[in-house]
Amino acid sequence: MEYIYSDRVKNLGGNAIREIFKLLQDPEVISFAGGFPTKSTLPVDLIAEITAKLMASDKAQDILQYGETEGYRPLRYSAIDYVKRYGIENIDIDNTLIISGGQQGIDLTFKSFVNKGDVVLVEDPTYLASLHILKTYEGVPVGVKSGENGLDIEDLEKKIIKYNPKVLYIVPTFSNPTGRTYSVENRKTIAELTAKYNVMVLEDDPYSELRFSGERVPSIKSFDKCGNVIYITSFSKTLAPGLRTGVAIGEKEVIRKMTIGKQATDVHTSLLSQAIIDYFLRNYSMDERLENLKVVYLEKKTAMLNAIKKYMPKEFKYTNPDGGLFIFGEFDESLGINTLEIFPELVKKYKVAYVSGHSFFADENKFNTLRLNYSNASLEQIEDGICKMGKFFNEILQNKNK
Repeated sequence: MEYIYSDRVKNLGGNAIREIFKLLQDPEVISFAGGFPTKSTLPVDLIAEITAKLMASDKAQDILQYGETEGYRPLRYSAIDYVKRYGIENIDIDNTLIISGGQQGIDLTFKSFVNKGDVVLVEDPTYLASLHILKTYEGVPVGVKSGENGLDIEDLEKKIIKYNPKVLYIVPTFSNPTGRTYSVENRKTIAELTAKYNVMVLEDDPYSELRFSGERVPSIKSFDKCGNVIYITSFSKTLAPGLRTGVAIGEKEVIRKMTIGKQATDVHTSLLSQAIIDYFLRNYSMDERLENLKVVYLEKKTAMLNAIKKYMPKEFKYTNPDGGLFIFGEFDESLGINTLEIFPELVKKYKVAYVSGHSFFADENKFNTLRLNYSNASLEQIEDGICKMGKFFNEILQNKNK
C-alpha cells in the first residue's frame, strides 16, 4: 500500500522531546529532558478522595455523560475567579473555554487564525511544541530577539511591519525554555504595539504559579484594551498533567471560534477531570498546595545550579530563573559544540539526557544550546547527572584544544 499523506504532515517531524523519550526506556538514564512534575508531588490521595465524593454525589451521572464543548459550567465560573490571580478582570462565562491542557489552547488558536503561509512571530527561543503545532497548519514561524526582560521591542515592531503576522506567541513568565520573565513595562508595550498593528497575541502561562523569588507580575492579558490577547493557563504544573485540563480566556467572538474548532477535535475536555479541578478550587487552598510545590522545586533548582557551577565547563553560560521548571544553557558558537550531534553519545556513554536547544528556535539553527529540567530528577540524580554531563563536555573541549 502506498500511503499518500496530506501536505500538512508528509514532511512533518516528531516533537523533539517525544522523540527523545524513545531513547529513555533504559531505567538507568538520568533525564533532564521533559518538563515532568516531581512524582511525589502528584496529589494521588487527594484526587482519589475528590473522585469518590463526586461519584457518590447526585452529579455523578452528569459528570460521566457528554457535556458542553465550552466546558463544565461550574469550572468555567471557578476559572473566572481563578484568573483574577493574573490581573484578568471584567470577564464572564462566555469569555472562557476549558481546554484539554494548555497545548490544545495553542492548537485551537492556530487553527482559528493561521492559514497556509501565514507568519506567526515567536520569541527566540520558544516552546518547541508551539512550533510543531504551527507547522501542522502550514504556518511560518519567525523569531523575535529577546533578552533578560522580555522581547526586543524594536525587533518586534520591525518584524510586525515586515511580515504582517497573524499571531504573536509568547510564554512571558518563566519562559519555556529559558526560564526568563518579561518585565511589566515590556508586557505593557507588547500589548500596546500588537493592538496598534492588529496582531493577535497568544499568552501561554503554565508556570507563573511556580515562583521562588521576586514579585508576581500581571499578565499581558490584563493590559489588553482591544481584545487581541488570548490567555491560556493549565493545571498540569499546579495539580496534575494527567488531568489534561486548562483554561483559555479571550473575547467572546474569539472563544466561540475556538469552541467550534474544539468540537471537531475532542467534543469536550474530560468532564471528570474538570469536576475534580472545580471541586479542588472550591474546597481546597491552591496557595497552600503551591507553597509545598515551590519548596520541592526550589531545592531542586538550587541543587542543579550548584552542580552546574561545580562540574560544568566555565565556558557554559546559563540562566537562573525566579521560578518555573527549566534552566537554559549555551556554549559560545566559536567553540563548535553541537548539542544535537553529540547527544546520542552522551546517552550511550554516560546515560544522561537533555534537550538540544535548536528545537526551540524558529529557524532551528542554534546548535550550541540546551535545555535542562530539574523537576523530574531526584537530588541525587541531579548531582550525578550534571557531574557526568560536566565530564562529557570537558572531554569534548579538551579534545578540541589538542
